[in-house]
Amino acid sequence: MKRILKWIFRIVLVLLVLAFLYVFVAYWRSTNDCGKTPTNPMKAIVRCDYGLANLKLEDVEKPVPDNDQILVKVHAVSVNPYDWHFVEGTPYVMRAMGGGLRKPKEIRLGVDFAGTVEAVGRNVTQFKPGDEVFGGRDGAFAEYVCRRAVGAVAPKPAGLTFEQAAAINIAGITALQGVRDKGKVQPGQKVLINGASGGVGTFAVQIAKSFGAEVTGVCSTRNLEMVQSLGADHVIDYTKEDFTKNDQRYDVILDNVGNHSLSEYRRLLTPNGIYVLIGGGGANEQGFLGGLGKALNAAVYSRFVKQKMGMMLADPSTKDLTLLADMVQSGKIKPVIDRTYKSLSEIPEAIRYVEDGHARGKVRWALAVPYLEFLL
Repeated sequence: MKRILKWIFRIVLVLLVLAFLYVFVAYWRSTNDCGKTPTNPMKAIVRCDYGLANLKLEDVEKPVPDNDQILVKVHAVSVNPYDWHFVEGTPYVMRAMGGGLRKPKEIRLGVDFAGTVEAVGRNVTQFKPGDEVFGGRDGAFAEYVCRRAVGAVAPKPAGLTFEQAAAINIAGITALQGVRDKGKVQPGQKVLINGASGGVGTFAVQIAKSFGAEVTGVCSTRNLEMVQSLGADHVIDYTKEDFTKNDQRYDVILDNVGNHSLSEYRRLLTPNGIYVLIGGGGANEQGFLGGLGKALNAAVYSRFVKQKMGMMLADPSTKDLTLLADMVQSGKIKPVIDRTYKSLSEIPEAIRYVEDGHARGKVRWALAVPYLEFLL
């Protein structure tokens, strides 16, 4: 028995040493292509290291579309918590999962954009130069972005400004799929939206109302009127009332904040209710796992209760982008934009504003940043 334990100890020790060596080598091999001189330059926000202070506006290589891609001249972008996660490299598990342990592997930032197609690949038939489009693509904080002609890109309706269109992709699709697909909201159901004044929250309030739900929004005092104006039937001021202590029961809870325990949320649900975790906590609450920790807890917790509890990840698509654009154009929903910045050089300030968590509406989750005239 002692011999077996000794061998087990040796094996575990060897595995630990190998794991340490792997992390050590991966850490020091973690690098990026910062400093390369472009032959065909354009302006873009880059980061050679983690941290907001390391964001810079620099020249990078202007992309050239492949056969199945389009090149878009960007007119407006938006800033999301998704972006500051990558700026800071948090939660730290992101670095271990390929983001780069010591330095970020990908130096470009940004996702949401709206602009005009400048060139198309030879196999692209759905777009042509001059078309106005919007959607998502890594590296959107730039004068130009290149992406495949299928997926998270769609024609921009004439009735939408570039700023409105740029505000839709991440927040709008997350809200739509949270309400429709994960929450399965039906007419007459009672829906609670925690974090109703944020980018996802403001879209979710409007989308849930368009589905015929009775909506309760949770937000701070200064956002009560705004959330009501979006159609919320009831609003709760979290600075004055703990919504988990009331006697109301909800069919669906969309949680953009994650600031209460799963047992507290479960107590608010009807017997067949659904809890959907969307937010992953603030910038100072990420640690190693961030929102993934609560998502894992919800997955285990839901195995032992009747209600459904889990986290959702949005799946961007042309179909849903087009649907959201139609809803905006028809007046069913509207992007809420708190602040507008005028140049790419102000992107770090915009990210700081979102990261601080004091913004409301689309700025809370995405911030329209039109800069066409300034750059061009």
